[in-house]
Amino acid sequence: MRLAKYLAHAGVASRRAAETMIAAGRVRVDGELVRDPARDVGEENRVKVDGQVLAGVETRVVYVVNKPVGVLSTAHDTHGRPTVVELVGEERRLYPVGRLDGDSSGLILLTNDGELANRLTHPRYGVAKTYRARVGGGSVGERALQALRAGVQLADGKTSPAQVRRVRGDLLEFTIREGRNRQVRRMCEAVGHPVLALERVRLGPVRLGDLKAGASRRLSKVEIAKLRDSGTDAGDPP
Repeated sequence: MRLAKYLAHAGVASRRAAETMIAAGRVRVDGELVRDPARDVGEENRVKVDGQVLAGVETRVVYVVNKPVGVLSTAHDTHGRPTVVELVGEERRLYPVGRLDGDSSGLILLTNDGELANRLTHPRYGVAKTYRARVGGGSVGERALQALRAGVQLADGKTSPAQVRRVRGDLLEFTIREGRNRQVRRMCEAVGHPVLALERVRLGPVRLGDLKAGASRRLSKVEIAKLRDSGTDAGDPP
C-alpha cells in the first residue's frame, strides 16, 4: 500500500493532507525519513509520524443493513433516537454511506473506509441507486412515467434522466445516479403522485435481497472490490 494511503487508512489525515505531511519530512519508515508518498509500506513496516509510532491500519469492513422506517441513518443521535449503526454488532467505529430518510427503509451501507464511502457518494462517480416507491394519486399513467424518465424540474434544478418502470399501478421502481435530498419523493410529488412508502433495494452492485428489516450482513472481499469499481469518474480512462 502506498504510504499516503496507509496514513489515510490509519486515520492520520486525508490522503492529500498525508501527502503534504510526507513532503514536509514528518514521516519515517523503519527509521528512514521518507518524502515519497508513493513508497510501498505494509504491516511489517514501522511507520512514525512526528515521532509517534502508528498502531497500524484498521481492517476495512462494509456492512449492508436493511434500515427500518423510524431508524436514523447517522452514527449518533443527541436525542437518543435509534440509529442504523446500533443495528450492527461491530466494535469498529462505523459510519453510514450517504443517507436514507427516517421515513424511508431499505439498503444502507456502513463502513470505516472513508475513501470507499466518498467514491460511493460523490456525484462525479454516478453510482446507481435503485428504489421502490408506492405512490398515491391512483395508477401512474404513461405521461407521468415519461416525465420522470426525461427529468423533472425541481426547486434546485431539473433532474437527470432516470430509469423508471411501473411494477404495478401504484408501485414504481427508480434507478437514479444523483444524490439530491429526498429526490425520489420530490420527483413523484412533481408529477402528482406523492410517495406513501419508499424502500432502497440496490446501491451499485449490492442488492438488498431477502435481508430482513433491522438485519445486517458483512460484505465479502469480492463484493467490496465490485463496489470500488462501481461508478465511473469523469477523469478515469474508459
